[in-house]
Amino acid sequence: MGKKIAHIGKNCVACGVCAKVCPKEAVKIVDGIKAFVDITLCIGCGICAENCPAGIIELIERSNYEEEILV
Repeated sequence: MGKKIAHIGKNCVACGVCAKVCPKEAVKIVDGIKAFVDITLCIGCGICAENCPAGIIELIERSNYEEEILV
């Protein structure tokens, strides 16, 4: 696993571009309303962020993401 992970912003409209371009199939569309990143599959390559038409996906430090979940 990489040191970074994709983080999808709250304004996601579930267009599906990120899910289509992810080489590890780490991005899923949930209930047709939001994209979700499976942190066990994400390698932090940034392809989803580069292709997001809304520009709301960013790469963050994996440790910061995991701490956010635990809080």
